[in-house]
Amino acid sequence: MLDFFGRFHPVFVHLPIGILLLACICILLSFKARFVNLKHSVPIMLFLGALSAVASCITGYLLANGGDYDGKLVDTHQWMGISVAIVSLILLAIYKKVKSNGVLGTIAIVLVALISITGHLGGSLTHGSDYLTAPLKSDGPKGAAIPAIANVQEAFVYQNAIQPLLKSRCYSCHGSEKQKGKLRLDEEAYILKGGEDGNALVKGKAEESELIKRILLPLNDEDHMAPKEKPQLTNNEIELLKWWINNGADFKKKFKDLPQPATLKPVLASLEKGENTNEAVKSSDIPTEEVGAVDNSVLKKFTDAGIAVIPVSQHTNYLSANFVNAQLMGKDMLALIKSIKKQLIWLKLENKYVNDQTLAAVKDCSHLSRLSLNYTAVTDAGLTELKDLDQLQSLSLVGTKVTVRGINQLKKLQKLKYLYIYQTGISKTDLANIKRLLTKVSLDTGNYQVPLLAQDTTVVKAP
Repeated sequence: MLDFFGRFHPVFVHLPIGILLLACICILLSFKARFVNLKHSVPIMLFLGALSAVASCITGYLLANGGDYDGKLVDTHQWMGISVAIVSLILLAIYKKVKSNGVLGTIAIVLVALISITGHLGGSLTHGSDYLTAPLKSDGPKGAAIPAIANVQEAFVYQNAIQPLLKSRCYSCHGSEKQKGKLRLDEEAYILKGGEDGNALVKGKAEESELIKRILLPLNDEDHMAPKEKPQLTNNEIELLKWWINNGADFKKKFKDLPQPATLKPVLASLEKGENTNEAVKSSDIPTEEVGAVDNSVLKKFTDAGIAVIPVSQHTNYLSANFVNAQLMGKDMLALIKSIKKQLIWLKLENKYVNDQTLAAVKDCSHLSRLSLNYTAVTDAGLTELKDLDQLQSLSLVGTKVTVRGINQLKKLQKLKYLYIYQTGISKTDLANIKRLLTKVSLDTGNYQVPLLAQDTTVVKAP
């Protein structure tokens, strides 16, 4: 309850600012004969201003103890606010007793100065310590979160791209001076530590990282990051963050040290030019035709079953679903999949309970472009259900019992680009037949071996 009452601080804090400033102006004006009648209104203004200043101090103290703020700035703001309340009470107590205009004028000017400084510190806590000077800085085109990187391949991913992005879009709420949800994103240790809701990121798994989940929430969702009244991350910036996390969220490596898929090339090009595109640029595997949103009650059923269902992008209703943690895949679960068949375009069914019957629910997902069936009980018979998914671009069958007979049923999938068949029933001799059948498909057979270089070592030495 104390934390709840602390949230009223922004409500109370504007009253002493307005009322006390008006009281001080009336005091100074009343020294002139033509405004002498203003003296009669000053006591009531001082009373209301002092009362609201005390209420602001109490609620501000409770808010600061909530743990969302840190550092010396909070203490300075707090003591300046207390000073405003004390000086306003003193002025209220002596106003009718002191006849010296000099004394009253001096106290009024001091009070104005205290209110101004306290207000500025409050603004710094809310919007960042540089909120006044930020518009004067020139770090690239207007609104660009990441300054231009001349040679992006030689640049450090975190230092030159991720950190400036977080600073521009996240530090005002999750920096050294303010930590909403007890989350700080301004240093490596704090990023890895996470906040009160757990880990902000899961290395290698962007879709399971709370940071990405919050960014991809609908704009009107109260948990959406950044808040809707603040600058939003562009699609390129989101893709950059997801790529960084999927590649281990390393804080030391350069761009050239990490694998770079084709989808990252336009992001790298924009980094070199320092461009900031605020338009919602669709990914190549997101349909241009928009669909309606799924009802929240349906999404809650997925969450209750341990299934992660999130938007694939900030500006679309299309969804990505991950069934890795699902405990059952019965009729109820298949019905749930069918309930989002229009919105579902990325589906990860890497679960031991998934079998050929499961794919009977998937066949109606006409917009599906990515499907992962790794280490499931799916067989050639089940692949028959996929033959009409004409939007499917990526299919992963790693660790299944699928053979070349099952792959032959996919020949109608004209948009299929990537097929992952490591540890399947497909032999080396079958690959030639598959390549002739699926001429435009990139086959990934896994089992890669990285050659040793002369400067490499396989000797493990104790620290």
